[in-house]
Amino acid sequence: MRLSKLFFETLRDFPSDAEVISHKLLVRAGYIRKLTNGIYNYLPLMWRVLKKVENIVREEMDKAGAQEILMPFLQPKELWEQSGRWEVYGKELMRLKDRHNKEMCLGPTHEEIVTAIAREGIRSYKQLPVNLYQIQSKFRDEIRPRFGLLRGREFIMKDAYSFDRDEEGMQKSYKIMADAYTKFFKRCGLETKPVQSDSGAIGGNLSHEYMVITQTDSGEDDVFYCDGCDYAANSNHAVSVLNEAKTTGDWTKAEKVSTPHAKTIAELADLLKIEPSLICKCLVYIADKDPVLVLIRGDKTVEETKLMNALNAKEIRTASDAEIEELMANHGFNAVPGFIGPKGFDDVRIIADNTVKDLKNFVVAINENDVHAVGVNFGTDVKMPEHFADLRIAEAGEKCPQCGQPLKVTRGIEVGNIFQLGTKYSKAMNATYTDENGNEVPFVMGCYGIGISRTAAAAVERHHDEYGIKWPMAIAPYHVIVIPVNVQDELQMKVAEDIYNKLQAEGIEVLIDDREDRAGVKFKDADLIGIPLRITAGKTVNEGLVEYKVRETGEVVKVSPEEAVKMAVETVKAALSV
Repeated sequence: MRLSKLFFETLRDFPSDAEVISHKLLVRAGYIRKLTNGIYNYLPLMWRVLKKVENIVREEMDKAGAQEILMPFLQPKELWEQSGRWEVYGKELMRLKDRHNKEMCLGPTHEEIVTAIAREGIRSYKQLPVNLYQIQSKFRDEIRPRFGLLRGREFIMKDAYSFDRDEEGMQKSYKIMADAYTKFFKRCGLETKPVQSDSGAIGGNLSHEYMVITQTDSGEDDVFYCDGCDYAANSNHAVSVLNEAKTTGDWTKAEKVSTPHAKTIAELADLLKIEPSLICKCLVYIADKDPVLVLIRGDKTVEETKLMNALNAKEIRTASDAEIEELMANHGFNAVPGFIGPKGFDDVRIIADNTVKDLKNFVVAINENDVHAVGVNFGTDVKMPEHFADLRIAEAGEKCPQCGQPLKVTRGIEVGNIFQLGTKYSKAMNATYTDENGNEVPFVMGCYGIGISRTAAAAVERHHDEYGIKWPMAIAPYHVIVIPVNVQDELQMKVAEDIYNKLQAEGIEVLIDDREDRAGVKFKDADLIGIPLRITAGKTVNEGLVEYKVRETGEVVKVSPEEAVKMAVETVKAALSV
């Protein structure tokens, strides 16, 4: 491809709304352009990258025995009602009506559709196992699209669904897919870590996210892991064994104490000269429009996904000060939000983190301004919460739940997710097969997703420098860029064209920068768009030499044009060998 004919434009500055480096570089290098919030146009360079990611997915899925299909993007309400998710999925589900007033949705995922396909097409145990997959655009109406392609509203995804006779068969399918995922991401130049995660709206008993460890602050999520064993989990699922802390106070009886202006845990602990671990913190959330009081040890933080799951709520949010004041007023209290406590709210749902169980002679707010109670105990001074659960965010340095070693934390980007669905959808939708005894048995299912556009963006997050992108060879839009420094120089152009033609003849995907621009512009653009290999025909062609540069390492050597072609062909083919 001649760069003078390529539809692309590099920008001098980063886009003002970009927060992460992949968003900044993909826009600036001419790969994507924003259409509206969370939705992007994929320009020629980006589309080449995405098709390569897709093709690697296809190869690995086909090797694993999965079969490709394509399901409709527009889905009928009826199937979602059968699964019970029409009202449960939440506001991310884009609902609409057609001209016949029939309710539909834009597919954020395809469990309902594929279960209906299996229900109609798989009748006997002799047909199992079956794994069906597709590569398709999805739409989720994210409340806050951000990070460019990492969290958009419309995105490209590979989703696969396995159907097995029983739990044992599903576990085998799950393992096959897990192995295929590891191979796929490695081929894309990404080292991933499978971590335990929350199953969210997809459901099921167990799920793992495949996280690209960014080794920077640019990742989406915290990933907790242990060097002593294989434990790894997303922050919304991570558990840990607490380090020792003081949880029994020195007070001998419960009494009120003056705590003027101590609205925060830090202010209260400082005033009373105690550890925050002796304070029972009371927070107010709104869960599906109803208030909930959440109790947790003062030095710990609520993990809201855990809380939402424990409450079995569709959505939760922290209550506003006005809502907290109204809640207290309705229960006869005239205090500001910083002094709310659990006493006196018998008709309000109260849930407590497990850390609260160990508190004795502790400190808690009592719904009076500038006053707290000390020496408090559950059962005598405050009613024992009816429900305890793991609601807290794990912290680095706490102990691994498997081996007891200290947990570490890093940042990661989710690029894939696999779920053990069990019979969640097959039972709800009456999707069964006939076993060898003539019994109707629900399929045991698994679900396996890969973010195609996310994978490309994650590759940029992982492979870049201050000059631009450094694409892994397997997913680079082109393998080699040939640059004649001066297109008016007859010899330089002849050498460049000869290299260009020879590389094409070898099946190498190659660009030639035949633009009438300064050499500095060409070099900067080559680095910015991230082509893995660069061959430059400059003044040294008079000596029979060209410059050969490896983008990933920055290594530069001067070799003959013939040697440059040979090196490029060998490097590309070695990198692409599977």
